[in-house]
Amino acid sequence: MPTYVTLANFTDQGIRNVKDSPERLGAFKAMAEKLGVSIKSVHYTVGSYDVVTVVEGSDEAVTTVLLKLGSLGNIRTQTLRAFSAEEMKKMISKMP
Repeated sequence: MPTYVTLANFTDQGIRNVKDSPERLGAFKAMAEKLGVSIKSVHYTVGSYDVVTVVEGSDEAVTTVLLKLGSLGNIRTQTLRAFSAEEMKKMISKMP
């Protein structure tokens, strides 16, 4: 199953309502699981990003979840497709 790392920042709306963030996270997890996306980890962070999330799911399911999440207006995201060491080893072995 593809893995994605999502880097998120609170919008003005999101930081104004930061006290609601744990409840929003619960709703996000429920929505994601319903759409077939597995939440592997969520970390609130300090620095350039406010939240880092690792999820697994199909391209379509992850995209759907992130579009819905963004449409709520509390965060903006940057998402990276991640590969395990084993997946990378497999790709490298196919290099000419």
